[in-house]
Order: sequence, then structure tokens, then C-alpha cells
Amino acid sequence: MEKEQMMYTEAQHEREMTRIETQSKRWFIAFLIVLMMLFVTNAGWVIYENQYQEVMVEQYADSGSGGDARIYSGTGDVNFGESETDN
Repeated sequence: MEKEQMMYTEAQHEREMTRIETQSKRWFIAFLIVLMMLFVTNAGWVIYENQYQEVMVEQYADSGSGGDARIYSGTGDVNFGESETDN
């Protein structure tokens, strides 16, 4: 009696295989959707970041007396340089 309860019938086996195939298809579709979302979000960031351009402005100042010449632009990075007097 125990052997009969442990064995699957052919119909039970086919139902189990159908269920596994359906589940496998759903996981594959979910994987494709997540992969497409990854590419779309990366493309979105590339487009977003490329709308800005980097602008570099060089300004020269003369302190006149040989001290440090400083220029304050109000925005961005400021590099302080040294000036030399003309002989």
C-alpha cells in the first residue's frame, strides 16, 4: 500500500511538468523585463548627464606689487595662482 501512495500517476506528472514550464516562462519574462529596465534607466542617465556641458573660463589678473592675485567668480572651482612683478 505504501508504494502505491508514493508513486505518481502519469496525469500527476504531466500536471507538475506543465506547472513548472509555466513558472519557468514567467521567471524568464520577469528577467527580460528587469534587464530592459536596467538598459532604459542607464540610457536615461546618459541622456540626462549629457545635457550639461563643462565650461572652462581662464581669467588673468595682475596684482601689480608681486603679491597673490585672487579672482572670485562666485561659482565653480577657483584656483589661486601667484603673480610676479614685471622687471
